[in-house]
Amino acid sequence: MPLEPVILERPEHPISRRDIDPNVLKVLYRLINADYVAYLVGGGVRDLLLGRRPKDFDVATSAHPHEVRALFRNSRLIGRRFRLVHVFFGPTNIEVATFRRRAENDDREDLLIRHDNTFGTPQEDAFRRDFTVNALFYDPASFRVLDYVGGIRDLNERIIRTIGEPELRMREDPVRMIRAVRLAAKLDFEIETTTARAIERCAGDIVKASPPRLVEEIFRTLLLANSARALVMMERVGLLDYILPTLSQHLKRHVQELEAAPTIRAIGALGQAIEAGFEPSRGFLLACLLADMHLSRLANRDAYHLAGLCSELRVRGFSRGDTELLGSLLQALEHLLKPSRITRRLMRRPYFAQARRLFELLAPIFGADPARLDHFLEQTDRRPASRIESATNDLRTRRPRRRRKRRGRRNGGQPDQLQNENLLSASAAADSLPSGDALAAGGLSDRILTRR
Repeated sequence: MPLEPVILERPEHPISRRDIDPNVLKVLYRLINADYVAYLVGGGVRDLLLGRRPKDFDVATSAHPHEVRALFRNSRLIGRRFRLVHVFFGPTNIEVATFRRRAENDDREDLLIRHDNTFGTPQEDAFRRDFTVNALFYDPASFRVLDYVGGIRDLNERIIRTIGEPELRMREDPVRMIRAVRLAAKLDFEIETTTARAIERCAGDIVKASPPRLVEEIFRTLLLANSARALVMMERVGLLDYILPTLSQHLKRHVQELEAAPTIRAIGALGQAIEAGFEPSRGFLLACLLADMHLSRLANRDAYHLAGLCSELRVRGFSRGDTELLGSLLQALEHLLKPSRITRRLMRRPYFAQARRLFELLAPIFGADPARLDHFLEQTDRRPASRIESATNDLRTRRPRRRRKRRGRRNGGQPDQLQNENLLSASAAADSLPSGDALAAGGLSDRILTRR
């Protein structure tokens, strides 16, 4: 690689400050005015050169993290593996990193990067990055694009290439293998041949990655509009064997026509919905990914595999909430494909709206008729109303029910002591009354004694 960068002057590239977030420009120019070097870096520069709208912007500078923190009161230090500064403008965070160089590792057996806090120059920072297309710098002071690693050439050739020796870079950080697939699918690029072979040789190292980072990268890859292509690439380079081995084994039944496999078609349908603006939950994505395998197991009378599948995903780092929603959606899908009395009960479940959307997405793949389900649910909606109306009419015409008198306990429902007190009070009242009334009261006392 050349020591001097390839430079694109302002007329030679399409990047304009109008396309950059104003808050990012504020950060860049405050650093520059404080006599630090500050560049726009990474995927933001790549996307601007391709005419795409960047999702976010990253800043790299010669200022150390505590110096950046001192310049921006609206900032905070984050990170363990390497220290970064987040400058926040309301809900928006702008990530500012100091130029770094590759950390030296004395352990030749264990190449995994565990510490990466060695500061360096812009050139050294470019060479420590993962792929050439992500190592381009934009200098807002001179409006030039700087390329130390051949990224502009690879953008023009539409390929994803690692910086340096591919196998070494994959073993340093195994998540780079999934990132290469994600970039190729997102940009509709090809993975350069040497890089692809290195991924095939190092695929088993993916299990060394931190489970949270790995799961996050899997979701970022499969929530792309072109996620079907990403899934095919992961299977072909061998990554899926270690990420989701059960799914990989299922897809190997369609190895000759992998793109036509129901699982790939399901993810493709989800990708089209995402491109149209749909934002699926992670549990919904997992349900799309595993629906065909689940239905195939049911057809083979393997009714208990779903619990085992959810347990396997939990072991691999997927959250309990996502796996529980996955199980609920796949169980609901069975009864939506073949409506029954259980389908009526599903309508009261909080996840029914997602289950129905899943059914509508997958119905063409599994030969189901959405109109049949709509007709079934319309009949279900009418039934409760007719039952309520008939029950109301019955209540209006029914004669009032006579209440039965409650039978008292022994001794007239009163304890002996209380009954004796009543007898004495009746006798005293009889003594104070005239003769006729006293006789009547005395008869009352006799009746009380007789009842006893």
